[in-house]
Amino acid sequence: MKSISVFSKDIGAAVKNRTLLISMIAILFIPVMYSGMFLGAFWDPYGKMDDLPVAVVNTDLGASYESKSLHVGDELIEELKNTDGFKWEFVSLEAAKEGMNNNKYYMTILIPEDFSAKATTLLNEQPKPAEIIFQPNEGYNFLASQIGSTAVEQIRAKVSAKVTEVYTETLFDQIETVSTGFSDAGTGANEITEGAVKLDDGALLLKENLSKLANGALKLQDGIQPLSQGVNDLGEGATQLKNGSSTLADGLAELLAAEKQLEDGTVQAQHGTTQLQTGLTSSAEGSAKIMAGLQSSVDGTSQLEVGLQSTVGGTAQLQSGLETSADGSAELAAGLLDAVSGSQQVATGASSVAQGLKTLVESSPELAQNTEIQKLLAASQAVAEGSNKLHQGQEQLAQGATQLNEGQTQLVLGATELHTGVTQLHTGASALNVGAQQLLQGSTELYQGQQKLVEGANQLEAGQLQLAEGLQLFGSKMGDAVSGSQQLAGGAEKIATGSDQLVGGMSQLDGGVITIADGSKQLSDGAGELKDGLVQLKDGSEELGTKLNEAADQTGEVKGTEETYNMFADPVVVAEEKMNEVPNYGTGFTPYFLSLGLFVGALITTIVIPIKGSSVSNASGLNRFVSRTLTFSSIGLLQALLAATLVLYALGLEVQNVPMFYLFSIITSLTFMFLVQTFVTWMDQPGRFVIIIILILQLTTSAGTFPVELLPGWLKVLNPLFPMTYSVQGYKAVISTGDYGMMWSHIGIMCIFGAAFLIATFLYFIMKRHNASIQEDEFLTS
Repeated sequence: MKSISVFSKDIGAAVKNRTLLISMIAILFIPVMYSGMFLGAFWDPYGKMDDLPVAVVNTDLGASYESKSLHVGDELIEELKNTDGFKWEFVSLEAAKEGMNNNKYYMTILIPEDFSAKATTLLNEQPKPAEIIFQPNEGYNFLASQIGSTAVEQIRAKVSAKVTEVYTETLFDQIETVSTGFSDAGTGANEITEGAVKLDDGALLLKENLSKLANGALKLQDGIQPLSQGVNDLGEGATQLKNGSSTLADGLAELLAAEKQLEDGTVQAQHGTTQLQTGLTSSAEGSAKIMAGLQSSVDGTSQLEVGLQSTVGGTAQLQSGLETSADGSAELAAGLLDAVSGSQQVATGASSVAQGLKTLVESSPELAQNTEIQKLLAASQAVAEGSNKLHQGQEQLAQGATQLNEGQTQLVLGATELHTGVTQLHTGASALNVGAQQLLQGSTELYQGQQKLVEGANQLEAGQLQLAEGLQLFGSKMGDAVSGSQQLAGGAEKIATGSDQLVGGMSQLDGGVITIADGSKQLSDGAGELKDGLVQLKDGSEELGTKLNEAADQTGEVKGTEETYNMFADPVVVAEEKMNEVPNYGTGFTPYFLSLGLFVGALITTIVIPIKGSSVSNASGLNRFVSRTLTFSSIGLLQALLAATLVLYALGLEVQNVPMFYLFSIITSLTFMFLVQTFVTWMDQPGRFVIIIILILQLTTSAGTFPVELLPGWLKVLNPLFPMTYSVQGYKAVISTGDYGMMWSHIGIMCIFGAAFLIATFLYFIMKRHNASIQEDEFLTS
């Protein structure tokens, strides 16, 4: 009870001391100001990008590609007008240059005159990539330029997708041309089949008539032989000769008509073969263009893969350089803090010397009249004033160095994200290159097959030309045969009327009949071979027509639609599925800055509130320990409540559990307060310097910004040794992840830290005893 009484009297004395009371009220808002200012400034910077002015200049003249007008620059401008990325200002080149020189614009995006023209060179022998010129004003704001480079990369991807859509549409048009060629070739093959069927029918009729001719000739031969045996059978033989010759004349006339049909069918077949050859030639030319385009695509994707590989290495070097720069700025900040402490001691000593001289002069009239003493007094006062100004300047330098380190830490985070994104883009480019090579191989095989079809069509046309010439010759000879048969019929008539002449020419007639029999036999055999060849021609043309129609159907199924073009231009999309989503920068950095604010608040509290003294004379060490501990605990409690309320209701922080968030903030604040109280109680001013060192180490090892795995090896060892490591992770659990098991575990660890430091402070007050009057003076003058 006496300890509580001492605490109450100390609080009463503090309330009566207006200066101390105002200072106590002010320190309650240190964590609020520290964490609130930082979090408020960086709560959602990307949500305000529409206020960042960016100049856009379009000088693209457009181009023509495959009879289509291509204006990629204008399409990019329309895309930017519908994009909420920056505050786009579409101006002339002169206005953009003037705005950059006057720091009106943070960056300029220039679309050159040949932008569309270069975009059409993909299928050329030496393609030239289209360029978007990005001009960041890095001297005006380096971070804005880095954000802009990321935005320009996204714009480049959109433009590339648009250009790829144009090329894909052209490619599908070529495939449609190939399909039309196959269809025309199939139609020609069908016409060949129809002509071959007609030729087959004519050849069958020809064979039948020639068989009749051979039979008639044999009968004629058999009829002549009896004539040689006697004149008595002359009338009957003459009649048979007349009938046989008439039959021969009719058969030859029919054979001549059938030959005309065969010749017409051959002409039709030749026309069909010509159409087939034309269609196959067009198809082969289209396939050659496709193959050339795909070869250019393979070369382009290979160059893209190599370029992205270099970019991956560059981003890795950028990340490494920024990490080194951040470490250097951290060392600079630590050194400046050391210098601040030293300049404080110098300023205090100089002030003490000046005050001592002043007191000495005022106490001695003789010294006051001494000129040299007056100069010495003025010099000491000037030194004291200069030391104070030096101390203030060094404090500003230390604050600037700390802010520099924080900015570089954020840059390292951006470089890491950039390196990860470029690595993923390189992986996608490799997959695209493999697919393009496979498509090129398939197109090459298609082209080779079409070349073979063209060669076969040329051979078929040559064979049909020879067949037509043979049929024309056969037709001319068949006319002679018809004329001969008619003459034979006339001769048989004369034989029937004049047997006298028959006896004289019997020997000649017998030889002629034998010749006719042999010739008709040969004609019959040749007609059989012609029929077999026409059957093969019909079967082959049917198979050719079937295959060509199948090819036409398969290529005709490849239809180009807007969805297909978009798929070719952007075949891979990333489906992001966030786990424990963090809505903005402020939410992500709250565990770090809130822990930092509470720690700084504890440090400032020990500067304002007396550490050891009491307003009660002869208070025991235990009473002073209880009074000081309750005082610091109360202030830490209020600081935690105010800071938590600010981020919850002023900044709009969303947490998993509000009561747990308040509880964790209170335990964090008390742990930091007991830590600071212990070092300052035992070591006084040097203790505050040690606290600053601990603060710096915690800022670098607590993994509040970057993962602990990215820290140097010797800093990883220090990570589990400081309480801010557990406060940052615990805040993440109660704010974002909802992992209350980890939160309670970290609460236990921080309670162990707090209890250990509280015991150390207790030991000091038990072991050290102070004069009561000194304690009271310290309390009342602090």
